[in-house]
This record gives sequence, C-alpha cells and structure tokens, in this order.
Amino acid sequence: SCMTEHTSIPGMIDGIRRMLRTREYSPKTEKAYLAWIKRFLRFHDSPHWRSLDQKHAEAFLHHLSSKEGLGPKSRNQAASALAFLYREALESSVMDNVKRARTPDTERSVMSHREAMRVLSELRGKYRLLGELMYGSGLRVKEVVSLRVKDLDFDLDQILIREGKGKKD
Repeated sequence: SCMTEHTSIPGMIDGIRRMLRTREYSPKTEKAYLAWIKRFLRFHDSPHWRSLDQKHAEAFLHHLSSKEGLGPKSRNQAASALAFLYREALESSVMDNVKRARTPDTERSVMSHREAMRVLSELRGKYRLLGELMYGSGLRVKEVVSLRVKDLDFDLDQILIREGKGKKD
C-alpha cells in the first residue's frame, strides 16, 4: 500500500487522487470519490484513519441514508468510494461485506416518437440541431456539444465521437 500509518490525511487524499488518475477514472468520478472519502473522514473526526473499520463505514453509510435522507444511488456511490479507499489505497477487505443499498424497481419512462417530435419542434437554431442529433443518433449531451466539423464524414454518413463515455472513440 502507498499509505502508511504516518501518511497525513492530505497526503492520503493526494495519493488516492494519483491512484484514481493512474487507473483512468473519469474526472467526475475522481471528484465524487474524493468528496465522499473526505466526508467519511470528517464524519469520524479521527486522525487515526487506518483504525476506521467496517463498523465505521457502515455507520457513515447508515447516517447518509437515515439522517441525511440520501437516496440509494448516492449511498452506493459513497460505498464505492469507500470500497476504493479500503481496497486500493489501504489494501484491506473491510468493505467486502458491506451491504449496498437496494434501488427500487422503478418503471422506466421513455418518450414516444410523437412526444420527442413535439419537444424538438419547440427548439430553434443550434439547440434544435443538437436535439435532433441526440435523438437520431443516441449521442450524450457531452458528446454532441464537443462535436467539430472534422468529426463529420458525409460520404460515409458517420460521426466520429472522441472520448465518449468510458474514453471510447
């Protein structure tokens, strides 16, 4: 492990940041994981972070759910951040038996073609073009707003997506 008992909390956070980047986690995931880890450490207010075990992780996650009313997806993101902290940074299996929150089975709602056309008809100019591209191709917002002319191939009717989700082109 790159973390020793004498590593300061800021030093540990910097080490975790480097680990996340080395493993090519997205910047959004890095920011979220570091925020959850900092909250966890503040919650227990212990300078001896190596002594924080499964009980401490479960108490923090329980607090997020019951006292702060955090939803299951956010609670699971916090659990994933703690799992990264323990598994990767501290080389510990502390989080292996921590239960994840169950997400309720919700019925997914998808717009009908007619509803989508109605929404698109309300858009004008570049916003309409962006909406049509997203609807017609399944592009994500980040992907469509980062398109450049050189990414369009009219001969092959193709659009090149650079660094899409999962760093895929």
